[in-house]
Amino acid sequence: MAEVPGSNPGAPILPANNEPIRVVAYDPLWPTSFEREQGLLADAIKAWVTGGIHHVGSTAVPGLDAKPVIDIMVGVEDLVVSRDCFGPLAELEYQYAPYRSTEMHWFCKPDPGRRTHHLHLVPTDSSRFQDELAFRDDLRASPGLAAEYAALKHGLAERFAWDREAYTDAKTDFIARVLGRARLG
Repeated sequence: MAEVPGSNPGAPILPANNEPIRVVAYDPLWPTSFEREQGLLADAIKAWVTGGIHHVGSTAVPGLDAKPVIDIMVGVEDLVVSRDCFGPLAELEYQYAPYRSTEMHWFCKPDPGRRTHHLHLVPTDSSRFQDELAFRDDLRASPGLAAEYAALKHGLAERFAWDREAYTDAKTDFIARVLGRARLG
């Protein structure tokens, strides 16, 4: 595999995902899966964690249908300093991918073709860090909003089954609306 220009030496450019997007019914084991991974991450990269290790994304919302991938966000000081934890993350089978690299360091586990976990290292002073937590919390607090989001995701998964970027981009307006409402208080 080739190296990612301007990134961690030896970091591979990951192949495209070869698994279709599928949204499944909520699994009550998702929080347990997160907690297990949270413990591993805390042991491996605690020196870089400045803003906690958080379960985010749809699997963090009880009852919400989701892609069966546990999203984890780790608050870090900055993107430069947190590069030093790439080695310990690789030992936990996290593979770095240069996705939205000006906002975060993004990893998947165990590989891009069969993902069970996504890991986001995000600076704690960034709007992305605050927005991820706010969006999750709004969905947790509003079952109606969560149901609306589930319906959207099911439709987008059918429409963009083989295009993860389009699936993600098509959720942008909904997310912006929720975050805008939260900011208005």
